[in-house]
Amino acid sequence: MNDLSNPTYPIASNLFKEKKVVITASAGAGIGFATAKRFLEEGAEIFISDANEQRLQKAHDELTDLNLGKVHSCVCDVTSTSNVDQMMEEAMSSMSNLDVVVNNAGLGGEDLVSEMSDETWNKIIDITLNGAMRVTRAGINKLKECDGGVIVNNASVLGWRAQAGQAHYAAAKAGVMALTRCAALEVVDDNIRINAVAPSLAINPHLAKTSSVELIDSLTQKEAFSRGAHPWEIANIILFLASNLSSYMTGETISASSQRA
Repeated sequence: MNDLSNPTYPIASNLFKEKKVVITASAGAGIGFATAKRFLEEGAEIFISDANEQRLQKAHDELTDLNLGKVHSCVCDVTSTSNVDQMMEEAMSSMSNLDVVVNNAGLGGEDLVSEMSDETWNKIIDITLNGAMRVTRAGINKLKECDGGVIVNNASVLGWRAQAGQAHYAAAKAGVMALTRCAALEVVDDNIRINAVAPSLAINPHLAKTSSVELIDSLTQKEAFSRGAHPWEIANIILFLASNLSSYMTGETISASSQRA
């Protein structure tokens, strides 16, 4: 039996053999990198992007060194429409087809509304919500050329749940959920599905940059399993939503998994 406090890493089953997948914000040690690795393990050819060139190159090299499949990459700032469109062009040029787009880029913070600057609000909204729209828009247009496919957005339980200091991030993630619902209905006839995952807490080194140790500890204690998720556990849900196993799902958001959303 799987120990929920210490889960077993999944055994690959070639779920995405010969599939072509784009994953944004894939550098570092978070959900994006874990998702890229899981797609590779499941037989996909992947195209990863990130705004940080140095971290992206490191991720590209680490994934290539696994010798599991082809890895392509380019720098992409999701606040730039031209960057996003160019990323999709490069992905199509590199892989000749596209089956899945994983929209992972986002930025958090911890700021009270009474003390929040316009700059802080706008930056988080632009990366997290506007960036998701830009990638979704570009992804839809490319998937139409490929006779359909799947888009998976990374949302957050904060799109539903109130938490002090998170108004900007929560508003952005609620917007990602609404974007997911509405865009999904627009592309049903194009054989495109769009869904989202809403993690509660995935533990990775980047959390310390946007959240205090006290906040992370407090949130961990509230989790159903009294721990945060491993990034690969969230990646597994993304793979499920990207696969034919979720063929009857579109416009949906799956919560994972504090049960307090």
